[in-house]
Amino acid sequence: MPHNRAMALEFTAAVRRVPSYPVASGYGQKGDLVHLASNESPYPPIAEVIAAAAAAVGEVNRYPDPTSAKLRGALSDRYSVPIEQIAVGNGSTDVLLTMGEALLEPGAEIVYAWPSFSVYPQLEAASGATGIAVPLRSGELHDLDAMAAEITVATRLVIVCNPNNPTSTALPLAEIAEFVQRVPSHVCVLIDEAYCEFSLLEDPDSSLALLEDHANLALLRTFSKVYGLAGLRVGFALCGSRELPDALIQLRQPFFLNTAAQAAALEALRHQDEVARRVERIAVARVQMVEGLRELGIEPADGHANFCWFDLGEGRDEAQIVAGLAAQGVLVRSGTALGKAGALRVSFGTPRENERFLQALATLL
Repeated sequence: MPHNRAMALEFTAAVRRVPSYPVASGYGQKGDLVHLASNESPYPPIAEVIAAAAAAVGEVNRYPDPTSAKLRGALSDRYSVPIEQIAVGNGSTDVLLTMGEALLEPGAEIVYAWPSFSVYPQLEAASGATGIAVPLRSGELHDLDAMAAEITVATRLVIVCNPNNPTSTALPLAEIAEFVQRVPSHVCVLIDEAYCEFSLLEDPDSSLALLEDHANLALLRTFSKVYGLAGLRVGFALCGSRELPDALIQLRQPFFLNTAAQAAALEALRHQDEVARRVERIAVARVQMVEGLRELGIEPADGHANFCWFDLGEGRDEAQIVAGLAAQGVLVRSGTALGKAGALRVSFGTPRENERFLQALATLL
């Protein structure tokens, strides 16, 4: 029977609602590229982590452990959170999207700051929930008072990205703790801490104490950034109760976290000394980039992540500068794609890569 090529598939309303994730451009270019667009680590995993992943590949004729028991057990030991209160996923975004499935539906509300992580608007669009995007206050910081004022009986999820992506700014724990205290217990509070290890405001583990007092709280973290495992996709949530992980498990596809990823993450956790070294390198890179931008007359936001965020200034064409940098082999992220026109988000690379970016930007300014 011949195909009817005039037939049109009918898709759900969610396909029309969900915005596409703003992926970085330029990856198809050839030559010596400087990848400063996706907040990745410029440093590959250490040899022990690579060896663990390689050994696991020899067993991929078998499905991965669907419970990720060894990894969740190691996370429990590392963070002193009961294993039943830990959810893992194919990157922290996978955990985040599953939270949206578990908590949001038409008639429900989600509150988050803006600009912030580009996936948050997808949660409302996919579920049919109402999204309330609260503008950042001065200093490119979350306006927690304004966010608290938006919470109603319909609110199911409130997200605070700390440090915030794309602005790199961070709030002290005292402000986060006071905010969580104000949120009603029927609302899930998600603190997205993908970049927390890079923050020098305080000990990244200081937020863990909040889990003991707030069953509605979850801390979202990842192996993609400081551990350098972005290509393997491992994320996790540390939760104040077991109800949220149980709900996520119910909605997951089976075998969602692959064998090599589990093995690599498990080994990476054993090397906290390497984490400290990577954080130190990023702190040095932050100084290099901030000083270099100031010499060009640009004042970046007060950053606490592995990237910087800055306004280009009046009269400068953002699209032309992004394209001009790409033409010189330097890939960065457009502010327009991330929620604010006339800005750039630039990841920190190696010292040589950072210098290439600064020199390339200087030629365009």
